[in-house]
Amino acid sequence: MTVYLIALSAIIKREALRFVHQRERFVAALVRPLVWLLVFAAGFRAALGLSITPPYQTYITYEIYIVPGLCGMILLFNGMQSSLSLVYDREMGSMRLLLTAPLPRWWLLTCKLLGATIISILQVYTFLFVAWLFDISFDPLGYIYALPAFLIAGLMLGALGLALSSFIKQLENFAGVMNFVIFPTFFLSSALYPLWKMKESSVLLYQICSINPFTHAVELIRFALYGQFNATALGWTVLAVTAFMALALWGYDPARGLIRRKG
Repeated sequence: MTVYLIALSAIIKREALRFVHQRERFVAALVRPLVWLLVFAAGFRAALGLSITPPYQTYITYEIYIVPGLCGMILLFNGMQSSLSLVYDREMGSMRLLLTAPLPRWWLLTCKLLGATIISILQVYTFLFVAWLFDISFDPLGYIYALPAFLIAGLMLGALGLALSSFIKQLENFAGVMNFVIFPTFFLSSALYPLWKMKESSVLLYQICSINPFTHAVELIRFALYGQFNATALGWTVLAVTAFMALALWGYDPARGLIRRKG
């Protein structure tokens, strides 16, 4: 067990050092959601009406509504950014050194996933602090209740990036795949618009948004920020974590890679 913890600590420290040396990554992670919060939300506020639906018990402004979705945006982009670093590490050879360590591959990948998720959660709370400075805030206990939701949502999105990185072999191809995954995942969800509003415009889009794992991650965060528990969102998010992680472990299976090279 001591060896496992040493590996976990070392990988998390490596992720933290990489993040510290990439300050522009931190700034970009904050600028993107803040633009949506402070610029786009001002225009959508008058055009988009919001009814009183759970977890809300009164009418809210559009800025309040999109904060959980923007927290999810940070987790989503950082999950993809972390997977991009995996592709880079594989090209440079450092990923090979990591995966050849005398520990189970599932543990090494889980450590990598946990390290990236912890960094993402720190960025989310920084964003929430900046939003608080602009008088967009929640109950103090909501910030504590939301921590497990951030962790589970971050693990899900990080596992998705991990699975993608296992099938993409060239760094140049990953940017296009990231855009192909990020934007449909984000826009076809409840991050920016309530599902009932989406249903009014298109039943097909509503159905797509309903099965999108990112929607359930956002709703898990939304309810948690109000101190409420959404069992359905939690169940689908945990199921997505399991599925994406299983796909990543299969993609990083050395036996599968050996068979493919022989073929």
